[in-house]
Amino acid sequence: MTDLPFSEEASQALIEGRHGDPFSVLGPHKVGRTRYVCAFDPGAAQMWGKAGGKKYPLDPVPHRPGLFWGKVAGAKPYTLIGDNGLGGQWEVEDPYRFGPVLGEIDEYLLGEGSHQKLWHTLGAHVREHEGAHGTHFAVWAPNARVVSVVGDFNAWDARRHVMRKRGATGVWEIFLPGVGDGAAYKYAMTGPNGERLPQKADPVGFGSQHPPETASIVRDIRGYGWDDAQWMGERAGRNARTAPISVYEVHLGSWKRREDGRPISYKEAAVELVDYAKWMGFTHLELLPISEFPFDGSWGYQPVGLYAPTIRFGPPHEFRDLVNAAHEAGLGILLDWVPGHFPTDDHGLGKFDGTALYEHADPKEGFHQDWNTLIYNYGRKEVTNFLQANALYWFDEYHIDGLRVDAVASMLYRDYSRKDGEWIPNKDGGRENYEAIAMLQGMNVQSYGAHEGIMTVAEESTSYPGVSRPVDQGGLGFGYKWNMGWMNDTLEYIQEDPVHRKYHHHKMTFGIDYAFSENFILPISHDEVVHGKGAMLEKMPGDDWQKFANLRAYYGFMWGHPGKKLLFMGQEFAQRREWNHDASLDWGAAQGGMHRGVQLLVRDLNTLYRETPALHVKDCEPEGFEWIEGGDTANSVFSWVRRGGPDDPEVVVLANFTPVAREGYKIGMPSAGHWREVLNTDAEIYGGSNSGNYGGVEAFEGESHGQPAHATVTLPPLGAVYLVRD
Repeated sequence: MTDLPFSEEASQALIEGRHGDPFSVLGPHKVGRTRYVCAFDPGAAQMWGKAGGKKYPLDPVPHRPGLFWGKVAGAKPYTLIGDNGLGGQWEVEDPYRFGPVLGEIDEYLLGEGSHQKLWHTLGAHVREHEGAHGTHFAVWAPNARVVSVVGDFNAWDARRHVMRKRGATGVWEIFLPGVGDGAAYKYAMTGPNGERLPQKADPVGFGSQHPPETASIVRDIRGYGWDDAQWMGERAGRNARTAPISVYEVHLGSWKRREDGRPISYKEAAVELVDYAKWMGFTHLELLPISEFPFDGSWGYQPVGLYAPTIRFGPPHEFRDLVNAAHEAGLGILLDWVPGHFPTDDHGLGKFDGTALYEHADPKEGFHQDWNTLIYNYGRKEVTNFLQANALYWFDEYHIDGLRVDAVASMLYRDYSRKDGEWIPNKDGGRENYEAIAMLQGMNVQSYGAHEGIMTVAEESTSYPGVSRPVDQGGLGFGYKWNMGWMNDTLEYIQEDPVHRKYHHHKMTFGIDYAFSENFILPISHDEVVHGKGAMLEKMPGDDWQKFANLRAYYGFMWGHPGKKLLFMGQEFAQRREWNHDASLDWGAAQGGMHRGVQLLVRDLNTLYRETPALHVKDCEPEGFEWIEGGDTANSVFSWVRRGGPDDPEVVVLANFTPVAREGYKIGMPSAGHWREVLNTDAEIYGGSNSGNYGGVEAFEGESHGQPAHATVTLPPLGAVYLVRD
């Protein structure tokens, strides 16, 4: 046997899976002018190299089972043939004959933490490389001694496909010929102290096994045929502050289920959910997180695969089918996005390479006590790059129209939900998390800069200033912010018995004091109808008729109030049961009666909101709103004017939150003339008593309530009416 160009220690480490540089041992070697090949296959009793149609026997290396060495003449690409001595034989490409895939620019951007298309570099990519078809794997694990790809293709044996480390970047890569779309895989690692680590899913993997299985799946996401060019060209106008935006929030796993209990698939949702949302008049769908997550009970808010659409409803291209269908129907798609924390599951990001890589090492910074999850280390440039690039990934690869960022307050403050002594101040001794703030600002700058017309939305529950202000003006750079204060105040009010509401009148009016400090969305979200809070209908006081009337009046108040709208599924038809993520909505209830009435009301509110500029053009501008009477506490009545552009008809909204019909109620009006009642939540078609102003209202000259004209109107019991000047 020709002298081996590596030491006995190296060969022993290699067959034990401990060698951190396998390309220095395996693959082709030049000995003089002759090519020799070293190959390792623990299942082989004999091996040959094959080149130019000729087989060359490889000699077993003594005392190193599975390791072979020998001459393979010529310069043409070779394959390896193995024989297990039991009649089984196989021929494969040698992954160690292939050069690196990552280039110098990739290495530079990875090292700098500025690779805006990180998913083009890391993860598993089906591709051609040096004349062979296979998959390129790359993963960031800077503190690992050894990283291997394991999967069905190598019997999950960590010794077989140890990767190549790419210098100071901490990235490991290997091209595996013959591995293609659909292959299950993980990364097996040896930690910095020589310990074997739990096998990890791919942080940038495009697919995953169906939970409870935890491996990543190779997915070729290239080449989808989009049909949404018209939508993409119009998107900027549809997401603008001046646009009507009414969002239907959906948990795909429980929106609708088949008789066998199976949730609908992406492809089924592309028909049924899209058709329903369009019929209901919503402008956007917002999906609770679909990034792969291990625990159904987290609703997706504890993801382990930020780059993988969950397989629960289908593969990635079928999720694209849903997005494409929504766009063709004129609906935008928003995703809930979770960059604030991640679960501790062994196959996830925690202690990824044996160190606190993605998270902070100190639990005072790196552990979320409320959710028993880990917190990203936003001060590490590679982690920030991982998150910011993920936002770009969803916009780029899936044509998503917006991201609603979850739990922003938990990111902004180092002392969030912590007692004294349980948190670490920033460098200035304060509570603000500068690194998280910078990550969010960078995400918004990059996202808006790269993708025209998208929106980002913050679920931010504090009064942090400038959430929806541009970054260059000192803000966080979000397009919109959920108005959590408005939601909490108004829900507290509406749950009061009408006889007591006069003492809580301010809870319905206070929101206007800050309504234009941010670009607000008024959210009735999933969080308000779960964990014992009850469905929207069951929050309402009174008998059954009053419950429905209260809810209809509340929706009338909400749609007439400044701010974009968001409503969680099931609340549009007044489902009685609190939301259960393991069960379908109660669709039978929506087929008739009072539930059907609420559904038709929400549909008509959406239609009126979309078609009436005064109700949406200045949702975020103080010029779009004026109180007529916000102080009628004794009668629990509210009235105001909504305005759009100079040529847009004004809308007067009146809401009566007592069960007493108020006939002959005098109110100021913006102008004299005939005003049509264009919507009445007490209409018979909605299940109401049909009290109202069906012949319209005549307004006369003469000042009242600060307005130049006045009128006498009928306010239905527990009802809201909208008036528009003819």
